[in-house]
Amino acid sequence: MSVRTRFAPSPTGTLHLGSIRTALFCWLYAHRHNGQFILRIEDTDRERSTEENVDAILEGMAWLGLDAGEGPFYQTERFDRYREVIAQWLEEGKAYHCYCTKEELTELREKQMSGDGHIGYDGRCRDRTESREGVDPVVRFRNPQDGEVVVNDLVRGRVVFDNSQLDDLIIARSDGNPTYNFCVVVDDLDMQISHVIRGDDHLNNTPRQMNMFAAMGVEPPAFAHLPMILGPDGAKLSKRHGAVDIREYEEKGYLPEAMLNYLVRLGWSHGDQEIFSIDEMISLFDIADVNQSASAFNPEKLQWINQQHIIAAPADRLGQELLPFLERAGLDPANGPDVALVAEGFRERAETLVDMAASARYCYEDFENIDAKSAKKHLRPVILDPLRAVRNSLEGLEGWTADAISQTIEETAASFEINMGKLGQPVRVAVTGGPVSPPIDVTLELIGQKRTIERLDKALEFIEKRAADGA
Repeated sequence: MSVRTRFAPSPTGTLHLGSIRTALFCWLYAHRHNGQFILRIEDTDRERSTEENVDAILEGMAWLGLDAGEGPFYQTERFDRYREVIAQWLEEGKAYHCYCTKEELTELREKQMSGDGHIGYDGRCRDRTESREGVDPVVRFRNPQDGEVVVNDLVRGRVVFDNSQLDDLIIARSDGNPTYNFCVVVDDLDMQISHVIRGDDHLNNTPRQMNMFAAMGVEPPAFAHLPMILGPDGAKLSKRHGAVDIREYEEKGYLPEAMLNYLVRLGWSHGDQEIFSIDEMISLFDIADVNQSASAFNPEKLQWINQQHIIAAPADRLGQELLPFLERAGLDPANGPDVALVAEGFRERAETLVDMAASARYCYEDFENIDAKSAKKHLRPVILDPLRAVRNSLEGLEGWTADAISQTIEETAASFEINMGKLGQPVRVAVTGGPVSPPIDVTLELIGQKRTIERLDKALEFIEKRAADGA
């Protein structure tokens, strides 16, 4: 049988880290085995499902490059198929109408809660043959009452459930709409899903679903239940930890391959390797290597991995990724150096593309004031003559390249018998407004000759005024 996995989010919310990790593991497993990855939108909860959330899911998947070989399929477009199976099961006695009211079920539960026995529907309508006037019945699956269900989970190992502990699940509500656990089984059968990879919060659904597969006369798919992701404090991952819409990470300047790299390491490993390309993830991933224990979300680790991918990304592609962040920061990319050159120059210090855009601001627009602490330390009267000399040499430079700039600064420093740093740092403060930038020759090349000379002139005026004031 060919490998066919599926990611089946519900559009009652947007995609968060846990959902994306599930999608990634499904995607990787399918690609590793030359199989198919299917996207299915489970939108049977009509009250809470929204088009906005569907768009969020599709946009998040597209950003991450988790392309589906088939789909997206929508459960609401398959209601006729679900009703066909329900009708067949009712006819075959594999399902039955339940006429219990909400009040009766509440009373039953309260009695069970006060005792020591099993909590759940007690099957009082299993053998009912008459309808009940004034009550629209639900349809329940007739779960086996004896024996056990064995889940040979690919992550957790052998897990056994007693059928006596499983009540008769509602598969159609009183309005006729089918329920999640039932629709999943029909979908997985019709879509020939070979492996169901999902969070371990679904583990308790698995024996019921396996019994429904048996009722349809087919073998169930293989199951793999992934341990949850915890916050740094050990609590369940929530919005305060980072369980936010995945698109927020795009807005914060994370690269999609860095997000996938980070998430693949939450519960899976390959030796001590930390950084993976997409191709490496595909070739190395195996669901059998997923840990059984929960993983903790670490935002600092995510930033580090993102920085490693920024450093490794091709400059042209990184520049294109940077472009919208420059525009979002209010900068005009046409009013400065090529974005690929900026990406190349600033990649070593940037943890995100937002950081890179902020750091590169002085390449695209002038600044009013120099950082006061840096000016006091580096723009002193003692550096006035060397700074004026390097300004004049740079103005006369015909080839504005990093090598030519570096040579000019080195020669000027040598002529004044000072080391490169004694001159390079005042130049950096003068042209960037602060103490930190890429190497000074790269920085000046990016800023451009005209802006560099203008900013050095302002710095010289500042130093002259400082000297006149005796500061």
